[in-house]
Amino acid sequence: CRRRRPTQKSLEPIQMGSYAHWKGQVLTAEELNVLYEGIKLNNVNHYDYILTGYSRDISFLETVVDIIKELKKANPSLVYVCDPVMGDQGAMYVPENLLPVYKNKVVPLADILTPNQFEAELLTGRKINTEEDAIEVMDLLHKMGPETVVLTSTDLPSKQGDQFLVALGSQKIKKPDGTNTDQKICMDIPKVDAVFVGTGDLFAAMMLAWTHHHPKDLKTACEKTVSVMHHVIKRTITYANEMAGPGKRPTPAQLELRMVQSKADIENPTIVVEAKVLQKSSQ
Repeated sequence: CRRRRPTQKSLEPIQMGSYAHWKGQVLTAEELNVLYEGIKLNNVNHYDYILTGYSRDISFLETVVDIIKELKKANPSLVYVCDPVMGDQGAMYVPENLLPVYKNKVVPLADILTPNQFEAELLTGRKINTEEDAIEVMDLLHKMGPETVVLTSTDLPSKQGDQFLVALGSQKIKKPDGTNTDQKICMDIPKVDAVFVGTGDLFAAMMLAWTHHHPKDLKTACEKTVSVMHHVIKRTITYANEMAGPGKRPTPAQLELRMVQSKADIENPTIVVEAKVLQKSSQ
C-alpha cells in the first residue's frame, strides 16, 4: 500500500497508520531476486508495463532498477510507470538516502512519473510556488528521463476556490519524423472530507491503464483517471456514511475503497473533471 501522511479533504493516499493494526512481512531485495529468478526460469519475464510504488529500502530499490533494466532490454517498448513515494507536506517518510537512488537511477528509467508536489521538489531541487514554477519543474523532470509527468497534487490555489485541489501534467512525445509534441494540462479536482487508504495506488494504476488507451493524449488520460477516482471515492463515502449512521464519522474499515462495486466506472468512466490545456506545441 502506498503510504501517505494523513490529510483531510484530499485525493492523496495516506499512511497505513489510519488502521489500528497491520501484519505481514517486508519483502527484501534478496527475496525479490529469488522471485524474479523463478519468473525467468519459467520464461514468463515478458512484460509490456511495470508499475512501482512505495519502497523504503535502498537495496530493494536498486534491485528493482536492475530488474527493470533487464526487462527493458528484453522489450524496448516496455513502459515503466514510477510513483516515487517519498513524502508529502514537506516531510519525508522514507530514509533520505533513497532520494539519490530515485534521482540518479529510478527516474531516468521511468516513462511515466507521478510525484506529488513535495516529491517533485525533492527530485529537482526547485520549489513550486506558482503555475509557472510547476511547468518548469515538470520540464526538469522530463530532462531526467520521463516522457510523461503528472503532479498528482499541489498546494497551488485553484481558480475554483479552496474546495479544489490542483493537479498538473506534462507530456513530451517524439514522433517518428523526429519532431516533438508537447502538451501541458491543469485540473481542478474536488476535495473530499474523508481519509482513504489506497487512492495513490489507484491513481497510478489508472494512469497506466488510460495512457495505454490514450498514449498520445494526456488530457484524455488524466480526465479518465481523475473521473475514475471521483466515482470510486463518491461511492465509497456514500456507503461509509450509510454504514456509520447519522452524525457518526465512518471508520477506516467502512472507508475501504468500493473497487468491485465500481467496476463499470473503472472500465468506462463518465467524465466529471475536465482538464484545461495550458500549452500544446510541436517542434
